[in-house]
Amino acid sequence: MPTTNTSGRRKTAVARIYLTEGSGAIIVNGKDYKEYFPTLPLQYIVTQSTEVSGSTGL
Repeated sequence: MPTTNTSGRRKTAVARIYLTEGSGAIIVNGKDYKEYFPTLPLQYIVTQSTEVSGSTGL
């Protein structure tokens, strides 16, 4: 699977994502997402799309 990259923009902020095939670990700015987003509601938002699509744990 080649690397898929995309970006989202709002006002002056830019968010970029690089999606590659791997172990399933979610890394945000070089850190595990649970360390980067310490509260459970934020962690839920991060993992929500993979849970809805059924690709969690693949």
